Amino acid sequence: MSHSTVPRSRAEASPPEKTRVTSGGPTGSPGRRPPEQLSRRLRFRRDRVLLLMTLPAVVLVLVFNYLPVLGNIVAFQDYDPYISDNGIVSMLHSPFVGLENFQRIFEDSAFWNAVQNTLVLFIVQLVLFFPIPILLALLINSVVRPRVRAVAQAVLYLPHFFSWVLVIAVFQQMFGGAGMLSQLLRQNGYDGLDIMTNPDTFAFLITAQSVWKDAGWGIIVFLAALASVPTDHYEAAAMDGAGRWRRMWHVTLPALRPVIALLLVLRVGDALTVGFEQILLQRDGVGPGAGEVLDTFVWWNGVRNQDFGYAAAAGLVKGVVSIGLVLAANKVAHLMGEAGVYKK
Repeated sequence: MSHSTVPRSRAEASPPEKTRVTSGGPTGSPGRRPPEQLSRRLRFRRDRVLLLMTLPAVVLVLVFNYLPVLGNIVAFQDYDPYISDNGIVSMLHSPFVGLENFQRIFEDSAFWNAVQNTLVLFIVQLVLFFPIPILLALLINSVVRPRVRAVAQAVLYLPHFFSWVLVIAVFQQMFGGAGMLSQLLRQNGYDGLDIMTNPDTFAFLITAQSVWKDAGWGIIVFLAALASVPTDHYEAAAMDGAGRWRRMWHVTLPALRPVIALLLVLRVGDALTVGFEQILLQRDGVGPGAGEVLDTFVWWNGVRNQDFGYAAAAGLVKGVVSIGLVLAANKVAHLMGEAGVYKK
């Protein structure tokens, strides 16, 4: 049987041409380029409005955060602010002493006592204070009625707006030598109790004050993270037979893990800063042996004793160690599979 000699149509005779795909977008226009291939000038024109919006914040950060870093030169001088009314002129004309201030620091037993007190306060607050906002956030998130949840959150958040003077005054009225607890003990035939001036319990007192004042602030961060968890995850876990505790362990806590890792890195980096105003107001009550931390040590030697170079050297050591702690904690977060403060 002979084959037909009628030619096929052009579309059938030739194989279909491959569609030319470009990276310009869904329209396939060859004139468009992906954002990473745009020139710096085109990217500036595209984002100029956003850059202008961020410019005031950048200026504020440069002026108030990075420009004062130049003042660390005082740590290497025998700084005398009375040479001139201009602080810059005083820095330029103050004698340079090299590492003498740092040598004095490492030989000063008061400095090492401040370091020890700072680390003790950090460890106590990390163990007793850091988990409390997480637990309270889980508790508030489990409340079904929105009105009760809002009231509980407002009550816990309110003390954040109190000043440390007011917080310490409240604790003094409750746990001081003439406070409610002491009077109650005396009325029942016991000796009075003054927790506010007891050096042995000072770290726990500071932690209790921080919990009462700032736990509500930490709840907000964790509640925001909990709000981003899809509800279908809980529904799927419930359909698989998971109870409330298993849903919290396998759904809620994994959702909070990135936030917990980030806040833990920041908390470790802030380990040497345990509350200047809070401790300064109570330092004299318990004595410098228990109440002296690095921040009050810097203030006492710089502002009260007018030894500015020595205080600046102590502050510089604290800053360098804090940077090292942030980098180390962030590395641990990377090893745990979390982003931390910044990604690799």
